[in-house]
Amino acid sequence: MVSRSPTIPAPVVAVLAAIVVVAWPSAAAHAAPCWWPPVVAPVADPYREPACRWCPGNRGIEYATEPATAVRAVAAGRVSFAGEVVGRRYVVVVHATGWRTTYGDLASVRVARGDAVVARSIVGTTSRSLHFGLRDRDGYRDPAPFIGRLVHVPRLIPVDGSAGPPPGRSHLRCSSIVARRAG
Repeated sequence: MVSRSPTIPAPVVAVLAAIVVVAWPSAAAHAAPCWWPPVVAPVADPYREPACRWCPGNRGIEYATEPATAVRAVAAGRVSFAGEVVGRRYVVVVHATGWRTTYGDLASVRVARGDAVVARSIVGTTSRSLHFGLRDRDGYRDPAPFIGRLVHVPRLIPVDGSAGPPPGRSHLRCSSIVARRAG
């Protein structure tokens, strides 16, 4: 008598494999982003979480910019809104994570709804300042921990006039996380 082991139908195997792939936690899912700032300007008003949904606060970061400063997307995504709200121009970009970044108080908008944007592409220009906001499924988040600062590698220059070593590569740093290298 020959015993046979039970066979699992191919569609069941495919479904189980898909569940494992989707449910398995990946390093990318847990890694916090580190973005280039949308503008090079000082922060005029940081994020201040409101006490309630309708309470005062600042649901983003306000940058003090010169008029006509280029505003750049912090990450790749798709434009879900580009237009005016109460007389002010806004661009909202939805990213692969489901997060939405908002660029507000723009003088001009260079993208349209449905456009794909890549990180560092220009989405508009500023009027007198820039509002930069971040939302996830739970609501507004402080974008500051995800905005990097450029860290330069020190370079020693020989005193004898020789060329010395090439400069080190700069990198972004977010909340003590080293991210993408700058060219």
